Amino acid sequence: MKMQTYKKKTTYMPREKLEDKGPEALRDEELLAILLRTGCKGKDVMSLSRSILKKYPLDKLLALTHEELVSIKGLGKAKTSGITASFELAKRALKQELDVLPVISSPRDLLPLLADLKNKKKEYFKAYFLNARNQLIHSETVSIGHLSGSLVHPREVFTPALTRNAAAVIVAHNHPSGDPSPSREDVEVTERLVEAGKIMGIELVDHILVGKENIYSMKQHGRISK
Repeated sequence: MKMQTYKKKTTYMPREKLEDKGPEALRDEELLAILLRTGCKGKDVMSLSRSILKKYPLDKLLALTHEELVSIKGLGKAKTSGITASFELAKRALKQELDVLPVISSPRDLLPLLADLKNKKKEYFKAYFLNARNQLIHSETVSIGHLSGSLVHPREVFTPALTRNAAAVIVAHNHPSGDPSPSREDVEVTERLVEAGKIMGIELVDHILVGKENIYSMKQHGRISK
């Protein structure tokens, strides 16, 4: 009789999981456990991490001062120093990133990025993702069509928006004919994206049509309303 073999399930400690799968694969308590390094009397490091996050969710934990962190049972000065330094580095890096990201407050602010669309012989549909401060955090080509047009589904626009934690989206596409006036299909696509954005909680700020010499903003022409 053939014996059935069972593969032993691999159990990762947080640091091993980080090395094997990357930081994105770790839960909040696992990341905090790596910063803590060790537990305290009566609690291993994972139990300590969970208890801290249960009392102080991430947004509140990040807002605590050094003195407030020291007062948390199980931390102490050594652990608190490491946590405080890590949080401060993250805050500084985020501030630097926010300071250099371009702000998009009108279609004109996107003109340098739209310039390459003017002479395309096919229709390129692009999406520009903004954070809550209207700063451009990412852009990508959603679809490439033919001279007769391109088909765009809302999921192709809003899936990357969700991945990037975008607060708003601007879409744009070129008209190879050179005339940026909106077609019936352009209006229909805009309406679908506006409605999908309302459901997803991500605003479609504008749909910009790019011609050879000028652009057409659906927002500025009253075709997009909140």
